[in-house]
Amino acid sequence: MMTERFSETLRQASEPLWSQATEHRFVRELLSGTVSDAVMARYLIQDHRFLDAFLTLLGAAVATTDSFEARLRFGRFIGMVSGEENTYFLRAFEALGVTAAQREQRPDTQATAGFKAIMRDAAATRSYAAALAVLNVAEWLYLDWATKATAPLPQNFVHAEWITLHDNPDFRDFVAFLRAELDRVGPAEEALSRDFFLRAVALELAFFDSAYEH
Repeated sequence: MMTERFSETLRQASEPLWSQATEHRFVRELLSGTVSDAVMARYLIQDHRFLDAFLTLLGAAVATTDSFEARLRFGRFIGMVSGEENTYFLRAFEALGVTAAQREQRPDTQATAGFKAIMRDAAATRSYAAALAVLNVAEWLYLDWATKATAPLPQNFVHAEWITLHDNPDFRDFVAFLRAELDRVGPAEEALSRDFFLRAVALELAFFDSAYEH
C-alpha cells in the first residue's frame, strides 16, 4: 500500500483554508475576467512588495539544499521571477494607471507584512525544509487555482498573464519539483515544516481578502 505523500498530508491538514483560498472571490473574478481594476491594482501592488523577501527565501533554498540539481532548478526559477514575472508587474501597473508614487505610498496590508515576515523567518532558520514549506504554499496553491481556468482566457492581459504565469509547463514542473523535495526532506523536520506550511496557507487566504479591503 502506498503511503500518502508528505506534501499532500500538509495540504490536507491546511483545509478548509486551502480550498477557501483557491476558490476565493478574487480567484473566481480573475478567472472570469471580471475583477475590477481597483482590486487588481491593490492586489498587484501588495504582491510586488514581497518580491524582495521571496528572492531572499529562494536564495536560502539555494544555500541550504543538499542537492546540486536542486540548486540549478532554483537558480533558473530565480531568473524567471527576476525577469519575466517582474516585467509583467511593470506592464500591469502601467495598464492599470498605477504610478510609482502610488506603489511606494500605499502601506503594506497586514497580510503583506505577514508574508514578508514568514519568508524571512523561514530563510533565517537555515532549514531547507522550512524554506520548502513556504515555497510549496506560495507556488502550489497558485498552480491549484490557475489550473481551474477555462478557455478562452480573459481578454485583458493583466488577468490572462497572471493566470498563465501560474499555469504553464515550466511552472507545473517547478511545483512538482518543490513537492518532491518537500516529500524528501520534510518528514525529518515534520513539526517545523507543518508550522510554516499552515501559517503560509492562512496568509494566502488573508492576502486575497485584503484585495477587497479599502
